[in-house]
Amino acid sequence: MKSSETKKKCPYVERDISWMYFNQRILLEAARTEVPLLERLTFLGIYSNNLDEFFRVRVATLNRIIEYNDKNIQKEQEIAAHTLKLIGKLHNRYYEQFEETFVSIMEELKKENIYVIKETEMNDKQKTFITSFYRNTLNGSTNPLFLHGLRQFADQTDEDIYLAVRLLRKDETGKIKEKDYAVIQLPVGEFGRFIQLPESEGKTYLMFLDDVIRYCLPMIFVGMKYTDYEAYTFKFTKDAEMEIDSDLRTGVLQKISKGVKSRKKGEPLRFVYDEQIPRDLLKRLTDRLNIGKNDTRVAGGRYHNFKDLMKFPVCGHSHLKYPVWEPIFKPELNGAESLLTLIRQKDRSLHYPYHSFDTFIRVLREAAISKEVKSIKTTLYRLAKDSKVIKALICAAKNGKKVTVVIELLARFDEASNINWSKRMQDAGIHVIFGVEGLKIHSKLVHIGTRHGDIACISTGNFHEGNARMYTDYTIMTAHRPIVREVNAVFDFIEKPYTPANFKELLVSPNDMRKRLIALINKEIKNKEQGKDAYILAKVNHITDRALIEKLYEASAAGVKIELVVRGNCSLVPAVPGVSENIHINGIIDRYLEHSRIFIFANGGEEKYYIGSADWMPRNLDNRIEVLAPVYDKEIQADLKRIVCYGFQDTAKGRIVDGMGTNRIWNFPFTPPLSEGTAPSFRSQEKLYNEYKNTLR
Repeated sequence: MKSSETKKKCPYVERDISWMYFNQRILLEAARTEVPLLERLTFLGIYSNNLDEFFRVRVATLNRIIEYNDKNIQKEQEIAAHTLKLIGKLHNRYYEQFEETFVSIMEELKKENIYVIKETEMNDKQKTFITSFYRNTLNGSTNPLFLHGLRQFADQTDEDIYLAVRLLRKDETGKIKEKDYAVIQLPVGEFGRFIQLPESEGKTYLMFLDDVIRYCLPMIFVGMKYTDYEAYTFKFTKDAEMEIDSDLRTGVLQKISKGVKSRKKGEPLRFVYDEQIPRDLLKRLTDRLNIGKNDTRVAGGRYHNFKDLMKFPVCGHSHLKYPVWEPIFKPELNGAESLLTLIRQKDRSLHYPYHSFDTFIRVLREAAISKEVKSIKTTLYRLAKDSKVIKALICAAKNGKKVTVVIELLARFDEASNINWSKRMQDAGIHVIFGVEGLKIHSKLVHIGTRHGDIACISTGNFHEGNARMYTDYTIMTAHRPIVREVNAVFDFIEKPYTPANFKELLVSPNDMRKRLIALINKEIKNKEQGKDAYILAKVNHITDRALIEKLYEASAAGVKIELVVRGNCSLVPAVPGVSENIHINGIIDRYLEHSRIFIFANGGEEKYYIGSADWMPRNLDNRIEVLAPVYDKEIQADLKRIVCYGFQDTAKGRIVDGMGTNRIWNFPFTPPLSEGTAPSFRSQEKLYNEYKNTLR
């Protein structure tokens, strides 16, 4: 098929709809009975947390497009309105699945002697405990706000959960003489969402903090002569798109600081509430929240803000969690020899969280104290709360090394933390660069300048200890001079973005990554026409870029086999006859979040390998500084190919990504080309961990 014909038939799933399909894969994992019970609750928490961020950012953006007064964007507004409508339908459908799954898990917990009870189900001993808990601990942390005197919820955070309270004073005949309305923000940050009650007869009892406060309402409003109390849980999600000051006279740091503060004033755009709430109380709330016609309303069950399920107490029931997979220390990198020397001898790699992130920390620590090291440069996007990476860099600066840190202040929801770290690094003498105006710095790079040859580290994920325990990411460490020189050139480009920069080894956006990716795909099409090996194997988080999708369709139509592992957004529709019949896509949801980006091109039998930070999205290719680096070491290439092939062979935790949101599981052994056959149920993460572990023997 010719390119022009492909474009006419180019099926495309809107990015935000494909995201809803992805998040449902997480919800479906929570419903799988073979997954340990407490892990199923964790998946429900992840689903809920993802949805909150999605509404804060993506739905907020759609609302802004719809409300923007400009006739020139009418088409975009129509697409946004249609997308928003479909999001609402999917949200309501998935919410029913969520409620059913949650109720089912609660029943299963009872079989394990774990009971989550309501305030009406307590025995006398438990009532005494809760009364004492309120008087000695909880009292003073519950501060009601009366709706009759409360302005709009401009200063209320959407991070928390609330109780809407209806307060009644009735006379002896039951006639209502007085009615008041109040809201109480639950102090989840102080006490957690779940309060453990005294055990009884070997049974564990827990109660939602919501119900604890429901029981304590007479004590909270003591002396106010109310006779009846009703309380209903609700939550809302605000527009989190920051209003960044565009005044060029304002420094970047000040702009971001102001933008973070502006989030508190974001308009609510999703309202989730207990469907049992009385109409009069509901109207009071929606008026105060200023919920409009384009905003999402969800009438749900008794509890909301289920992200707290990620912290559901284990209470000694560790058998209901996944067995611990301790991170592995690679034997060749775990001895007494200098890691910098080992890297100069041969390219090295780490695959988190299978391998320990402490090995990378060791590289930084050695660089911080080694007399041969002159300089360290790194990009930082997200940072751990007590970052060992930062501590090593500060140590290096204090030891007289020239340390340069490019920190991204616009890392969403981490802006305030990154600002604080920036100030600490500046105080330690580190040269801190806040990136390029208009370009988010998303690449993951380290350059270590030494007297005996420079070293570079290129990663697919953040240099973040917490992420490295939960996300699958890959880091290569190399002394290959052309690559190391170009990594250093990326830092020069960031410092002086108007200086011409040409890269031969690295694919760098926004410079030439898009053009070179297209060229690599074109090469596969040409090789297929010439009868050479032609295929594309890739593992990526998101694919939404129309130009790349059209080019992949063209390659598929030419007969190029394309096997993809895509975790999140996927606007590409596979298996369309004549368009994408040679494209297969697997989406994996398992104990670790799939995050590494790996690309393999057949290249006529001389395979080309790349890893890096870039997804196949317009933002990554056009509006960010991203880097994909070639991988030349044969052992590392074999490892990367194993990772990708295991990914699209995964039938145990993989679901078919088909562009229609069916998220079907594999019900037959799937043996993609170019790889060995698999068992009927194949779990890629477990297989990888066991094989890495076997290298220790």
